[in-house]
Amino acid sequence: MKRPSPPATAAPTAPRAAVDPAPPESGRGCGTRASRAGAVPRPRADAVRNRERILAAAREAFVEFGSAAPLDEVARRAGIGNATLYRHFPDRDTLVHHVVLFTTERVTASAEASLAEEPDAFAALCRFTHAAADERIGALCPMLADGFDRDHPELLAARTALAEAVETLLAAGQESGLVRADIGVGDLMVALSQLSRPLPGTACFDTDRFAHRHLQLFLDALRTPARSELPGSAATLDDLTLKTV
Repeated sequence: MKRPSPPATAAPTAPRAAVDPAPPESGRGCGTRASRAGAVPRPRADAVRNRERILAAAREAFVEFGSAAPLDEVARRAGIGNATLYRHFPDRDTLVHHVVLFTTERVTASAEASLAEEPDAFAALCRFTHAAADERIGALCPMLADGFDRDHPELLAARTALAEAVETLLAAGQESGLVRADIGVGDLMVALSQLSRPLPGTACFDTDRFAHRHLQLFLDALRTPARSELPGSAATLDDLTLKTV
């Protein structure tokens, strides 16, 4: 009588890669193999979380100390080691670039969500303005100084998207008759920048409660009917330089 054959042994499981592989690309034959070989791996979820923690921590440190904030302090606030910080952002200029991009994109998303989710256009404008202040958009303006690559394609695209989102938001308020017609996006962004930027001095960092009070006073002045005639003409974003906004 024949002896039963031993059960087949499963092949050992390969160790998990440090990054999740990119999804396979369509194609056949050699083209598929080449595409997979050249695919860029997606970052791991923990790497994405670390990157966002670094950007958020850097933004707060830059608000407090300016763009010359110690990078050791950024790493400490993010709860990571210096090596991790430099792995994501090899130098200060790269970190500043991505903090500005990170903040701009978040403010744009806030403008779009506010208009989509609020019951009326004035409520959307209020929500956006307070959210933009919380994102520290005004406090980051001093970082846009000489030597900063303001015309980098990524930043130009992000600024264009922000301008379009805020213009749409303000136009909705004006077309609905809820927001006075003699202001422009530039007026809104200058006021937002000036009212939400921390005052100079180490004793003036706890300004959030004042910023939101003053922003609400400003917003109430945007309601119709207008109670006064504004001097000059409505300001657009094109009227402003990056050093002003």
